Order: sequence, then structure tokens, then C-alpha cells
Amino acid sequence: MASDEQPVCQIFSFQDCKTSPDPIFELPAQCLTSTPVPIVIDNGSFQTRAGWAAAELHSPRLLFRSVAARSRGAARSETQIGNDIPNLEPLRWLLKSQFDRNVVVNFEIQELIFDYVFTHLGIASEGSVDHPIVLTEAPCNPLHCRQMMSELLFECYRVPYVSYGVDSLYSFYHNNTLRNIQPPHTGIVLSSGYHCSHILPVINGRLDALNCKRVNVAGSQAASYLQRLLQLKYPGHLAAITLSRMEELLHEHSYTAVDYHEELEKWRSPEFYEREVHRMQLPFSGKLPGGCVSVEERQERRAQQLRRLQEINARRREEKLLQDQERLDRLMAVQELLEDGLLDQFHKSLVEFNMDSAEELQSYINKLQLAVEQGRQKLLHSDGAEGKTEVPELEQPIDEGDGVALMDPDFPEDTLPEKTANVVQPMFNMAEYHQLFVGTERLRCPEILFQPSLTGEDQMGLMETLQYVLARYTPEQQEVLVRNVFLTGGNMQYSGMKERVERELLAMRPFQSHFKVTMALQPALDAWYGARDWALEHPPGGVGGAAEGWISRQDYEEKGGEYLSEHCASNIFIPMKIAKAVPARPTEPLLTTLASTGAPPPVTMVTSALTPSCSTVAADVPVVTF
Repeated sequence: MASDEQPVCQIFSFQDCKTSPDPIFELPAQCLTSTPVPIVIDNGSFQTRAGWAAAELHSPRLLFRSVAARSRGAARSETQIGNDIPNLEPLRWLLKSQFDRNVVVNFEIQELIFDYVFTHLGIASEGSVDHPIVLTEAPCNPLHCRQMMSELLFECYRVPYVSYGVDSLYSFYHNNTLRNIQPPHTGIVLSSGYHCSHILPVINGRLDALNCKRVNVAGSQAASYLQRLLQLKYPGHLAAITLSRMEELLHEHSYTAVDYHEELEKWRSPEFYEREVHRMQLPFSGKLPGGCVSVEERQERRAQQLRRLQEINARRREEKLLQDQERLDRLMAVQELLEDGLLDQFHKSLVEFNMDSAEELQSYINKLQLAVEQGRQKLLHSDGAEGKTEVPELEQPIDEGDGVALMDPDFPEDTLPEKTANVVQPMFNMAEYHQLFVGTERLRCPEILFQPSLTGEDQMGLMETLQYVLARYTPEQQEVLVRNVFLTGGNMQYSGMKERVERELLAMRPFQSHFKVTMALQPALDAWYGARDWALEHPPGGVGGAAEGWISRQDYEEKGGEYLSEHCASNIFIPMKIAKAVPARPTEPLLTTLASTGAPPPVTMVTSALTPSCSTVAADVPVVTF
């Protein structure tokens, strides 16, 4: 009985979701207060999320891809942002992002993103945004990038306050609050986004920036790897295997294997393969060119082709007849010059027609008169045979160049034998031809997070990097860190990810040691919710100026754009002091004078003069090792 059961085929269709433009919201009533409500912007490399930090507003108002499309030389107003682009694939070559990896470097695109956010949130104030901004940034964000971002927000939009935080730390803060873990929080965060992944140790509520590590493998590399695999597997569907569809495959149909090699062994079984393979149906047209058609349809199609060829031949005959008649009229005009005695003009006309004598002219005229007469006869015959069958019409002799090359040798009756309707012809399954069988690719692509060598990357995987980070701490600190291993980020949403991390930690940690792995409730959105919660608990302003975590305009002007006010979800601020150039010492003329007089130069004095300056420069530039 078991052998008679057929495996269930899992056929899925691509959603090919088209985005619709975001509406321009009105300013909520909760934000019309004397104290401006902060705006929370999760500036992600894959998706931007923006909304209000109000207790009554529980979700971000805007969610859109962090891309802009603008043609070269196009006006600023013609730029399409995020959801204004219904389909990314036709404009893939025009898409620009503000990110390089996970760091903002293109601030022109970033300004366009901010314009889009503020306009659609309903901020209509001219020349300024009178709301504090909570903005996410990359772990260990370069000071120059923060300086440019602060300059953009304070100088261009004239915001009153800005707070910077790390997205994965906001998610860590939010989930610890939901789990009723009292601050200060200690743990280690594994974050994987669109462009890269991070290992972030948090000790007593503060990021340990010296031991943070980044792995340059994440969702975009997995999507590109899946696209390459399927394009090699199905070279006939290269255009249909787009990056957007590969991202959909990763999000909806991929999973992380708890034991990669053991899972691959399962796929060797034909029964397991038929049960677990996902057949992705590509769009196609059900009309088969040259497929199995009935006799009547084949005859009708042939009749249409014959009528079309007949029209083409008739049109060419008419064109050839007109050309011959025109040339004949011109030659007859030249012959009339000879009859009128205008010999000079007659000889000039002969030279123009590349003829030597009147006899050659007369011979050519006779040939053209015969060709014109035959052409007229053919046209009259074709007009009279319109009501007759079409095959004999095409079997008549046709002059050379009258369209014989257009006639397909399959048209005559002897090459198209009519088959009876009961002849069994092989059926071609067009739907199955347009199916992508996604088997081991479902687990091979997420596996690059743990084994980047699958794509040729020469770097450590996520868990190997975690082991390296833990080895930098004492055993007691390691025990505390692994009791709260937190997974967050959009690329952590594969099913089986938590179990895989637990298995790797079990193999990594000492015997009978304890650890706990927790997955974020909403790995892609918890960063925004954490930033909103933090803004609600730490409002800006106050009697003494800006509160903890907020940068006021006065701080920006006094301390510079790279300044950061630290808080529980922020980076660590390490100021960079750039020493001024040491002024030129007036000792060279003295040395030159002494050399010219023959006196020995005061080497000891010059050396002692250099020592304080060098020590001052070295003291002003601290060396930071990451």
C-alpha cells in the first residue's frame, strides 16, 4: 500500500508583489502639543521604517526600501523613492542607495530619503523640522559619517535634538524590557541584516566596542548566491530569475539546517526530495507554437499564411510594374530626342543611362515594353482569380525577385500531410517547463552565514567569529555573556536559526556549561520599537539642557558634528583630536649661517627643541584598536 501512495508535489507561485505609493499622512492629533513629539527613523540598509514616538501610535507609519531611482541628468523632483517604484527589476540599473555595506556614505541620497520621510509624515513646516529625531546608525560608525549626518540634520533641517543608536541594541533593549529583565543588561547580540552581520557584546548596559566584530555576509549575499545557483541550473530562464524573486524565495521558502551535512544526506533520498522540493511556477503563456492542433486549425492557419504571401507578391508586382513603366517613359523621351534631331541632348542622355548607341536603347525599350505587358497580364490574372482557390495562384510562375524567397517550403500540400484526429502525439507540458525545482538551494543559501567559503569568501563564519569574541573574555565573563545570546535582524528570520545557534554553542562551550539563546519577537521591526520605547522613556530637553542620549543644537555647535551623547543603545564615543600643524622653526637659517662660518652646529639644542613638540602631537592623537 505504501508503494501506491504518490508523493505530494508542492507547487508555489511567485507573488511578484508590486508596491503602491505611500500616502501623505496628516499630522496626528497626538503630535499637536506644545512639546514636539520625536520622530523615530530606523535607517536600515534594506528597509527604512519611520514613525512617531507616541504612546497611542504603536507601529511605524512608513516602511519602504532604502533605494532611489533617478536617471542621469534628471531633476531632483523626478527621483523615485522607495514605494514610489512599483517594480524594482526594470529600474535595477538605476537604483542607488545611501549605504556602502552598512555605513551611510551617499548623503545626497540620504537627504532625498529624509525629504520623503518628513513629507509623508505630514510635516509641512518650511525650512525646518521642529521635532527631535531618533536615528539608527551602524555599530562603530565612523566619526566622519556621523559628522556628515549631524550636519545634514542640524544645518539642512534645523532639528532641535538628535539621538543616535545602534539598531540591534535597540532591539536588544526592547526585548529585554518585554522579558522583564532589569537593567543594566548584559549579553551578546548576533545581528544579521542585508549587507553584513555583527557580533556585539554588551556589558552592564554598554556596548563593548573594542570587541565588536563584523562579518561581511548577510541577506544580499545569500540572494545573489541563490540567483547564481538557479541561473546555472536553468539557463533557459535567466531573465525570469530576478533578484527580487530570489529575495522572496529566501524569505518564504528557505530554512537553516541544524546539521548541514546530515540534512544534505537526507536530500539524497528520492522520496525526501519529492516531498520537500518546492516547485516555483514562473509565469508563462499556455499557447504552444507548433503544438498539437486540430486539422481545421492547421488548415485555417495555412490559409491565412497563403493569403498574406499572396498580398505580399501582388504588392511587389505592382511596385515592379510602376518602376518598369517609369523607366520606359524616360527611355521613350530619350528616343524622341533622336527623332526630333536634338543629337547633342540625345548623346548626353545616352551617357546618363550608360548606353553607347541608339540600337542598344531600342533593344532595352523592347525588353521593358515586354516586361510591362507581362506584369499587367499577371495583375489582371491575379485580380480575376481572387474567388478561386489560393494554392493554384501561388503555383503560377513568378518572375525572379517577386517574393519567392518569402515562401516557406512547408506551405505546399506535399510537405504538410494532414494527420487524422485520432493520432496520438507527444504532449509537451509547458507549465512544468516553466517550473524551478528549488531543492538543496533552500538550505545552501542560508548556510553561507555560517560557512562563507561556499561563496568564495575568505573569512570566518558567524559562529566562528562568536567563538573568537568570547575567547577575549575571562571564563566568568563568558558565562555571563552566553546566558543572554540574542538573535535579531531581518536575515535571522529563517526557520531553524535558533536551533542551529544552540547546537553550535553546545559544541563550542565547555561541558555542562549553561547558555540561553533568544530570538527577537519581530527581528526586522524590533529595532524601531526599541527606539520608540527609548524615546518615550527619555524625552529630550529639560532644565539642564539636553537629556542623556540627546544631542542639542548647542552641543553640535560647541562639540562638533562627530559628537555623540551615549546611552544604553548607542555606540561608544571616542573623540578624535587632530593636532595642529607645528609652525616652522627659525633654526634653519641659523644652521646655515653656522655651517658657512665653519662652526659646529648645535645638534643638542635642536634635538631638545624637537622633543616637546613631538610629545605634544603624540599625546593629542589617541590610538584606538578595534
